[in-house]
Amino acid sequence: MSTAERPEEFNHALTFHKQPVGSRWRTQRRTVSEYDLLNFVTTCGFNETLFLDAEAARELGFEGRLIPGALTFSLAEGLVISSGALSGVGLAFLGCNLETKGPVYVGDTLEVWVEVTAARMTSRGDRGVVTTRNEVRNQRGEGVMVYTPSRMIRA
Repeated sequence: MSTAERPEEFNHALTFHKQPVGSRWRTQRRTVSEYDLLNFVTTCGFNETLFLDAEAARELGFEGRLIPGALTFSLAEGLVISSGALSGVGLAFLGCNLETKGPVYVGDTLEVWVEVTAARMTSRGDRGVVTTRNEVRNQRGEGVMVYTPSRMIRA
């Protein structure tokens, strides 16, 4: 999507029937802080030099303190959930495919662009499965991660 096709920010729950294939929206933005990095790395045991030593990262050609992909994914999911689109309607996270496209650094600002790529009702008839393509972008509009979650959503 180009900037001209930029979907509007989203701020209310979407039941299954309000998520047809092709619908698009974006989340608010969030800047990744040093605290976010250190809290995640120490809590989850990601004790890699690239995440803890800015000079080691620079020696390998990176611009600064790298953010683990798992934290990028977690922050992106937090942005999607806090947008309100799944508020009270999300029933289950069924899985996803994930691809890292570029590095994320302390100080980067992230947002998620969401597009519904598949939607089908379940046999129960009161819920459906929705698959989206979620592109995580930094403050320069560069895609840093793409993932395609499937979720069970209340109808």
